[in-house]
This record gives sequence, C-alpha cells and structure tokens, in this order.
Amino acid sequence: RVGSSPTIRTKFVLGGNIMKDIKIFACNSAESFTQEICDTLGLPMGKKKSFKFANDNNFVQFLETVRDQDVFIVQTTMPPVNERIMELLITVEAARRASAKRITAVLPYFMYSRSDKKDQPRIPVTAKLMATLLEAAGVDRVITCDLHNAAIQAYFDINCDRLTAKHLLERYFKAKHLEDIVVVATDAGSSKKAYKYSHFFDCPLALIDKRREDNNDKAVATSIIGDVKGKTALIFDDEVSTAGTLVEAANILKENGAKEIYAGAAHGVLVGPAIERIKNSPIKELVVTNTIPIEPEKQIDKIKVVSIAPLFAEAIKRINESKPLGDLFEYDK
Repeated sequence: RVGSSPTIRTKFVLGGNIMKDIKIFACNSAESFTQEICDTLGLPMGKKKSFKFANDNNFVQFLETVRDQDVFIVQTTMPPVNERIMELLITVEAARRASAKRITAVLPYFMYSRSDKKDQPRIPVTAKLMATLLEAAGVDRVITCDLHNAAIQAYFDINCDRLTAKHLLERYFKAKHLEDIVVVATDAGSSKKAYKYSHFFDCPLALIDKRREDNNDKAVATSIIGDVKGKTALIFDDEVSTAGTLVEAANILKENGAKEIYAGAAHGVLVGPAIERIKNSPIKELVVTNTIPIEPEKQIDKIKVVSIAPLFAEAIKRINESKPLGDLFEYDK
C-alpha cells in the first residue's frame, strides 16, 4: 500500500551524482522515509545511535564523522510529537558540536503547524516557537512540505524551503482517467487552493459552506455552491486530522447527488476517530503521502499512500550542489 507511482518516480531519476561532503541521518521514526531518500540518491544512510537513559533523558551519538559535512537530519512527527521534537533538537545539537559545516532539518510535516496565529486571547503561536527552537539548536536550513499556513516560512530567520505534494496528487488522479470531475473546496479558506486544482483538471469548482465550532475540531457543512449532481467530486486539503471536515463535506456532496467522491491530502495525520469516520463515509478513496508514517492498524482499503520521498531527495541534492529549487514547483506548467 505504501509506494509511489513509477511515473512520479521517473521525475526524480538523477543524472551524474556530483554531490559531495554530504551525510543524511534519520531520527528514530523516520528511518523508512530516510532510507528511501538515500536509495533515490544512491547514498548510504548515516549511522548514529539514540536511546533513553533510565531517567528518561535522550542520548544521541553519531557513529561516523560529520566534521565539515553537509548534514541533513530527517524527522517525522509520528506520535508522540513532543518526543520527536526533543530527539530532533538533541540530534541537531550533537551535529553542531561535532563540527558539521551545515545542518538542514528535513521535516516532511512541520510540527505544530496549525498553531500559526494568535486568533484567541492568551494563546501561543507555537509554530513560531518551533522555528525559534530549531534556530537556537543550530539548524541552518529547513526543508518541509505543504505548511498549514505558508506564512510560517516567514517565522524563520534562516532559509525554509516549502515543497508541495500538489503535483504528486494531481498526477495520481489524472492517471485514474476520471470523468465529469468537479473540484470541491471544503470552505472559503480552501477555495484558492481548490481553484488551482480545478485549473489543472480543467473542470468546474464547487464550494461547501462550512462552519467550525470553537476548538473541538467539529465542522458543520450547511450548503453547497455549485453543481455536483452526477459528477465525480475531488476534495483536496493540506492535511486530514480527525477527518471531521472531510467526512462532513463528503456527506453533503452525496446528499447533493455526487456520483463518486475522492480526496487527496499531503499529510495523513489521521488521529482520533479519523479511520472509523473514513471507513463509514461515502469517500471512495483518500490519497495521502508518507510525510507521516501510518501505523498498520490505520491502513484500511480506502486509504492509499504515495511516496513523496523522491521529491525530498531531489531537493536535498540541489541544495548540496547549490542549484535552484524553483522549478520543483513548476511541474504543472
């Protein structure tokens, strides 16, 4: 179930391997993702060890030299998230004290990305705190993917490269040769993103009027703007967390006569009742990338995982070779 389309993988077949002075290391939950990056680049994965002392303190040690090396440290946000953050910071600290030339944190899913603004009294902007912690630990650069809010890039005083799963999802659904497509925005905030997808598929756009109640992740869809009757509906989002918004949208689309309903998202967070909701929903297929490892018990037939690791591998190669990343965002042109 986990893998990527051969067509997508061909996009990142490397030419001459001229990378130099580069080491790529995985934090504990990111070994599979990191191994795929290394396999794509034709490089061995860096060796390190990490464990916990009896007092629950973390320990990290590199088992090979990183002096004057271009070091990339990959970390996912598979639960427990706070444990992953601490492991990452300690690994960065170890690399800095071992005289790494440059340290890049590779974060397929940026931690606390939904806490991106102060929209209630007396709350933190935790995404900004994460940027501050990474810089303080010694990170020189960050590579991430599909931030909940693109403005998070500006929270950093170092370079932050934001990749996107948009082209991967577009090509996946294009290969299915679906007919009578309509792209559906689940709320007004996602309409701009939905418009870009509708432009790629050259199809109509519909909008669901959805209201969110307080902080309880409950979304209520009230009406739909646009024609979905007898059509194949495509819903795109940056992430699926509890799947409340997604399933509510799918239900109202079904009630309004949509023939089939598909969904795509960069990040499969899939927490709480998400799996049960998706399983019992009218959604035919949900496609996510492997930015967050999905536990075996969550791998139901309706969920398809495609790999975005080759895109990260290409970004790492270009950064090491001091080449531009701009055209990684231009595939649909």
